[in-house]
Amino acid sequence: MDSNHHSNYKLTKTEKKFLRKQIKARHTLLRHEGVETVPYATQSLVVANGGLGNGVGRSQLLPALEKCGLVDGLLMPPNKPYSFVRYKTAEEARKAYVTLNGKEIVGDLGQKIILYLNFVEKAQWKELGLQALPPGLMVVEEIISSEDEKMLLESVNWTEDIDDQNVQKSLKHRRVKHFGYEFHYENNNVDKDKPLPGGLPDIWDSILEKWLKEGFIKHKPDQLTVNQYEPGHGIPAHIDTHSAFEDEIVSLSLGSEIVMDFKHPDGVTVPVMLPRRSLLVMTRESRYLWTHGITPRKFDTVQASKGHKGGIITSDVGDLTLSKRGIRTSFTFRKVRQTPCNCSYPLVCDSQAKQTSPSLPGSAREAWQLEREHVHRVYEEIAGHFSSTRHTPWPRVVDFLKALPSGSLVADVGCGNGKYLGINQDLYMAKANFEKEERRKELKRLRGEDTWMLPDVNERIEQFSQEHSVKKKKKKDKHSKKVKKEKKKKNKKQKYEKSNESTDSSSSSEDAWVEAVPSQTSGREKAWKAKGENSEREDNPFIQVSQL
Repeated sequence: MDSNHHSNYKLTKTEKKFLRKQIKARHTLLRHEGVETVPYATQSLVVANGGLGNGVGRSQLLPALEKCGLVDGLLMPPNKPYSFVRYKTAEEARKAYVTLNGKEIVGDLGQKIILYLNFVEKAQWKELGLQALPPGLMVVEEIISSEDEKMLLESVNWTEDIDDQNVQKSLKHRRVKHFGYEFHYENNNVDKDKPLPGGLPDIWDSILEKWLKEGFIKHKPDQLTVNQYEPGHGIPAHIDTHSAFEDEIVSLSLGSEIVMDFKHPDGVTVPVMLPRRSLLVMTRESRYLWTHGITPRKFDTVQASKGHKGGIITSDVGDLTLSKRGIRTSFTFRKVRQTPCNCSYPLVCDSQAKQTSPSLPGSAREAWQLEREHVHRVYEEIAGHFSSTRHTPWPRVVDFLKALPSGSLVADVGCGNGKYLGINQDLYMAKANFEKEERRKELKRLRGEDTWMLPDVNERIEQFSQEHSVKKKKKKDKHSKKVKKEKKKKNKKQKYEKSNESTDSSSSSEDAWVEAVPSQTSGREKAWKAKGENSEREDNPFIQVSQL
C-alpha cells in the first residue's frame, strides 16, 4: 500500500492496522537504531523484521526481493532485526514497497514474519575494521575423516548406567562425560588427587599420537570432557582456570559447526567459525587472556560466500546469512597442571593473584562500580541477541501461569521481552500497565513535553505556574461566592412570588389570570404595566381582570 495515496480513499480496518505497524516500525528504527526514513521513493529500502537478528536469512529474504526487480545489494547487519536492500532503479524499489509491505514470509526457524518496508536515502552500515584471530589461536579444518567422525560419535555411550563415574549428573542443558579427571563446573577446576578410573578411552591413543607428530599439539592430554549440545544451547564466556591446566586447550567439533565468540578484556569480540570435524587449539594469549563462549541460539550468523569454512566471521554485511545449528558434540582435551601457573598475565591468573577475603562494598561508589561491572556490562554484552535467544517461554512458567485463577495479578519482573504476557489472557499483568506508562512517557519525550531546561528558566516557569494557580483559585472562589449570592437572591424572589400568589388566589375564586397585552404607548413605562394600576402591583408581571 502506497502511503502517498492514503488520503484518496477510505482505509479498511486491515489497512489501518498495517499502517499503524509500519509507522511504529519507522519510529522504532529511528529511535533505537538511528535509521531515518524518507516519505518519497528512492533506490534503497529498509526492511523491518527482515534481519538476521530475528531469524530471517539471506536465502529466505533475497528471493522475495528479487521478484520485484534487480537487487543491487542486500545488507544484513549482524544481530539486527532489519536489513537494507538497494535496487537498480527507484521504480523497482517502489514496486517492492507496494508488493512486499505487509507480506508474510517464513524465517529460517519456520516462524512466520511480516515485513514492513520504508524508503531511505542511502543503505549503509558502519563496518568494523579488519580483525585477526586472537594470538595463539588456531583452527585446523578436516582434522579427521567422516568415517572417523562416525566412529568417535558412536564410541560415546550416553545410555550407560547412571552410576558410571564418567557421567556428569549436574548439568541439565547438555549431556556431559569426563575422562581422566572430573571437571567441576562450580569452580572450573579438577581434583588432582582423585583421577577417574580408566583414564582416556583407548580409541583416542592413535589420534592423539598423530596430532603430536604433526605438531598440532605439544602435550599429550590426560583429561577429556565430552559435551553434547542441542540447537539453542551454549556455554557462558569463560577462561579455563590457569592453575588447573597447562597452556594448551584443544577442542574437536563433531556433528555440526558452531560459531564461538572470543572476547578481549578491552571489549573487542571476534566471532570464529568452528567447522564440523575441525580442531580448535588455544595457546598463549588466546588461552590465558581471552574469554571464549557460545551464545545460546538456534542459528549462527555466517558468511554466505564461505559456506562453513573456518576462521573469523567478518563484518561484511553484504555477505552475511544464517546457518541453522545441529547437534554438536565437542571433545575438549586438557593437560592437568601439577605446578602453579607463571604465565605473562598475572592480573587474570589465579596462581599469581593475591588472595583476599570476600567483603562487602565499602562505599556507595564501590557498590555502583560493582553493579556497573557485573550487571550493566553483562546486559550491554547480551543486548544484541537478548530477545532473539530468549523467545521461548519456559514450560514450568507456562504451566504455572495457566494454573492461576481468572483475575490473578502477576508481576512479570525481569523477563525482558514480555514473552509470558500472552500465555493466560485472564490474568491482569502489572507489566502491561507499566509498559503502557513507559510508552506514554516516550511519546511525551518525542513531542518535547519533557524537555530539560536551564535551572533559572525552569524556576521562572514554575513561578509563573504557581502564580497562575493562585489567580485561578481566587477567580474560582469569587465565582463561587457570586453563584451562591445569585442563588440566594433567586430563592428569596421565588419565596416572595409564592406568597403573592397565595394572597391573590384567596381574594376571588372566579378571577381568571391572563397575560397583559403590551402597551403601544410611548414612554418609559413597562410594557406589561396596565394603565392606572397602582404601584403595589408594579412588580407583578400579570394583571387581574374580572370576568364580565
